[in-house]
Amino acid sequence: MTEKQNKKQSKTQEKEQEQPEQTLKEEELEETIEETPEEETKKETEETPAEAEIEEEKPAEEETKVAKEKKPKEEEEIVEERTYTVPLAKAWIMPPRKRAPRAMRMLKTFIIKHMKLEKRKEAETEEEEEEPKKLTITEEVNEKLWTRGIEKPPRKIRVRATKDKDGNVTVYLAEGD
Repeated sequence: MTEKQNKKQSKTQEKEQEQPEQTLKEEELEETIEETPEEETKKETEETPAEAEIEEEKPAEEETKVAKEKKPKEEEEIVEERTYTVPLAKAWIMPPRKRAPRAMRMLKTFIIKHMKLEKRKEAETEEEEEEPKKLTITEEVNEKLWTRGIEKPPRKIRVRATKDKDGNVTVYLAEGD
């Protein structure tokens, strides 16, 4: 046990010796870094024109970023908008742990059918180069379906479906729900 105690004491002594050396080094650095108040004011007042321009440009860039983010939503031309009450009661036929996923699938098929999102088979063979039309379900609708968990989805849900000029459909929760 004496060997262990000796080792501990030697380690603590080494640490104590290192700490004063570090504080001395820090004090020396601070002294060299410190400047007189006159020198600091001179530096602050002496801004180069380039620095002033850079500072003026930053707020302008931020404003344009905000404007760019808002523009795509506003530019999105809504061609068609409909409100539906989607029946989901048949999802309750499934076993309890598969009901909410089934309700989500039912919602997707309902919207695809009623918003005419699928291409005709004849049109597919002729024009395969077109981008496929997308169905987007917002988080609000997803959360509404899953509010009571996987076992108890709602029996019906009111949604607002919008189709843009590209043919993409977005499903929102109906107002008032």
